[in-house]
Parts: sequence; C-alpha cells; structure tokens
Amino acid sequence: MNIAHHTISRLAIAQRCLSSIANWVRSHLSISLIRHRLSHLLESLQLKLQLTPLQPLRQWLNQTKVTNPKLAELVCHLIPAQCPFAREIRFHGKLLFEIPPMCKINPLYEELMYLRFRAMCYLADECGS
Repeated sequence: MNIAHHTISRLAIAQRCLSSIANWVRSHLSISLIRHRLSHLLESLQLKLQLTPLQPLRQWLNQTKVTNPKLAELVCHLIPAQCPFAREIRFHGKLLFEIPPMCKINPLYEELMYLRFRAMCYLADECGS
C-alpha cells in the first residue's frame, strides 16, 4: 500500500506539472500569435504610409541619374552627410522645447541620402575627385 500511495502521489505531481506546462504553452502561443498579428498590422500600415502623396517624389529622387559633375557637387554640398543633431531650446536654464533630429521628421531622408551617395560615387568614379 505504501508503494501504491507513493506512485499515486507522483502521478498527481506529474499531472499538475503537465497541466501548468500546458497552460503556459497556451498563453505563450496566444501572446506570440498576437505579437505576430500586430507586427503584420504595423508592416501593412507602414506600407500604406509609404504610398502617400510623397510617393511620386520618392520615385523621382530614386530614379534621378547623376551624370553631371556640377550637379553631383551641388547635391553633395546641399545634402548633409549625417543627420543633424537634435537641438534643445533653453531659456534661463529651463528646457522650453526639443527639436528631434531632422532625419526623424524628414519623410524623404533615405531617398536624399541615397541620391547623395550616388552623387559621391559619380564624383569618385567618373571625375576622380
């Protein structure tokens, strides 16, 4: 009887462990499913945001060929190499407001950086400067 009682108590412990593992797996799967659906939703929203009225301008910037040294120099001169730093506007030591880095608020930042890169490559490869 002692062996049977010991076996039954071990089975009960194993059953409780399996039950808690099953509950954890169910909750974890549902959380991962929610995360997956949210990430898919965010991706589709970002895609829709990219298909805004700026899309023709983005395409024009991406399709612009740099074939003129003066144009390449102008592009390199006008478009900064790095994202300008954020600024804090203070008055008598108190922060009035903060200006975020320009790249975060410029919807065409990536296209402009790519255009500058193409201009620099043109100057380096074709003009030797």
